[in-house]
Amino acid sequence: MKKNRFVRILVALIALSLLSSFAVAQASANKPSATSSAASSAKTKLLDINSATSEQLDALPGIGKAYSQKIIEGRPYAKKTDLVRKKIIPQATYDKIKDLIIAKQK
Repeated sequence: MKKNRFVRILVALIALSLLSSFAVAQASANKPSATSSAASSAKTKLLDINSATSEQLDALPGIGKAYSQKIIEGRPYAKKTDLVRKKIIPQATYDKIKDLIIAKQK
């Protein structure tokens, strides 16, 4: 009887050990690494509002021919927030594109 209890406890401990190892491996596999996030941000190229063509600007959400023309006419921009500060586009439109654009300096 003591031997049977010992075997049950041993099996339970082994099972718990395996489950915890699996949980740790699963958690580390789901955690994004710094290199993968850097690689994904490198894939996402930001559009420079100081050099983008009218067609490139048109492709941005909420930007049509009229806004793209206003953006081109208002160049150069020191910061991308200048689009709102100079009243080129409304804040709501800026909020749609702010993660897609950049204002590079020459």
